[in-house]
Amino acid sequence: TRSFVNADIFLNEKELMKSAYYAKKIPMYWERIKNGEAILTSFYNIRKALLKDIAEYEVTEIFAHNMRFDYGTLNNTERWLTKSQYRYFFPYGIEICDTLKMCRDVIAKMPTYIRFCEENGYFTKNGQVRLTAEIVYRFITKDLDFVEEHTGLSDVMIEKEILAYCYKQHKKMRKALFE
Repeated sequence: TRSFVNADIFLNEKELMKSAYYAKKIPMYWERIKNGEAILTSFYNIRKALLKDIAEYEVTEIFAHNMRFDYGTLNNTERWLTKSQYRYFFPYGIEICDTLKMCRDVIAKMPTYIRFCEENGYFTKNGQVRLTAEIVYRFITKDLDFVEEHTGLSDVMIEKEILAYCYKQHKKMRKALFE
């Protein structure tokens, strides 16, 4: 496990950083960089590390909760920083998967999850159960006080638990982002 901070944005887009939803986390990022918990490096080096890990561990699938957001953001960042010389963050051939889709097919249908959402008011304005990583993780761990940090690696650590929980249900589910 590693935690990266994208120096291309963090250092070179200071005005953008000030207006971003995570602006209040900037001091925390600096603290993590200083104490060695996070590595400040270029987007190029972050992608290079990912490609190395994919090769070393023979990765064929990459997962995230609400992958549509991550996929778009990573591709947009790749295009922005390379002036569209490179257009895709993930290498060709890797299956891009979404635990949110898995949750829709598995967890959202569970009577215990529906009851959990009823008891805690976790519904969308359209009356659907909410399936944010934070709420699903609260359900899985029975920790109603859990608050998602929204900082890369910490999010990955809860999303891997969501992934494992979905698979443990042994139900039919979609996982690929583009299916």
